[in-house]
Amino acid sequence: MPSWLPKGPQSSANHEKLTAESQMIIKNNKEVSPHTSQPDPDSILILTPLKNNAKHLARYFALLDKIRYPRSRISLAFLVSDSTDNTQQMLVESRQWYQEKAPAELRLKRFEIYRQDFFYSLPRNQRHLRTKQHERRSMMAKARNYLWTRALQNEQWVLWIDGDLEYYPPNIVRDLMVHDKDVIVPNCLVRRKTQQDRWKHSVYDRNAWQETPKSLKMISKLKEDDFLVEGYKSLKTHRKYLDGFSKNETIVPLDGVGGTFTLVKAHVHRSGVGFPAWIFQHQVETEGFAKLAKAHGFGVFGLPFYYIRHVVG
Repeated sequence: MPSWLPKGPQSSANHEKLTAESQMIIKNNKEVSPHTSQPDPDSILILTPLKNNAKHLARYFALLDKIRYPRSRISLAFLVSDSTDNTQQMLVESRQWYQEKAPAELRLKRFEIYRQDFFYSLPRNQRHLRTKQHERRSMMAKARNYLWTRALQNEQWVLWIDGDLEYYPPNIVRDLMVHDKDVIVPNCLVRRKTQQDRWKHSVYDRNAWQETPKSLKMISKLKEDDFLVEGYKSLKTHRKYLDGFSKNETIVPLDGVGGTFTLVKAHVHRSGVGFPAWIFQHQVETEGFAKLAKAHGFGVFGLPFYYIRHVVG
């Protein structure tokens, strides 16, 4: 087992096997999934696009191992894009461990790795600039679409998980499924230390929101190609985030979602709803996905008081 995985010593290198794994990745890249058969009941496909995520992978798999859901019903697929660190190599080693060397109860139904470089580079200090969000989010949409169109087979559910989450409850998959919604998200928080050395939590994922009368009035005055993005003082959209609901509002309809932890019924994607890389109703990527899903008649919901946590940054 690789030393960076949650448990056990590092396994010896097997260069011949890694070559075979690399060939598998190349083969994956050429195939768009043709599967349109009846969904396999209770099966779930976890999808995670990654770029330079090596430092977070140990935690990613530690959280995954704690999910209370039958491993035989879980498929896992990653897309590595434009990475210059050890992300892909670590995934290859992880696949070898989980699918070939791990105890049977830890093995997954499928574990797939895809590689597609978009030759897009943005300095980290520009990642959150408002002026860069349209191009950045459009590129992320292309990555998500590349991944789900190749990895989705006959699963009943699709779960999008960020590669750098810090915590989510072990029972979260069943907790979200029980609501039986087309698209549903928890409330993703981030915690920071205060000057008093106490933890302070705030909403991390401002892409999960509900339109309000004020936001709709603002939108009515926009040009068709105007792009909206959340979390900037220079742009007030007047939308309602998941921290704006009262305690009795345990599940609420949303008009936008993020991608930190998003559970989707697979038939939503199979119907053609993906992640717009173009502006759709003033949004792209995950928020555009929510708008597109609603335009197709699907329901989009959030759980204001069901919390997960993202790393700072």
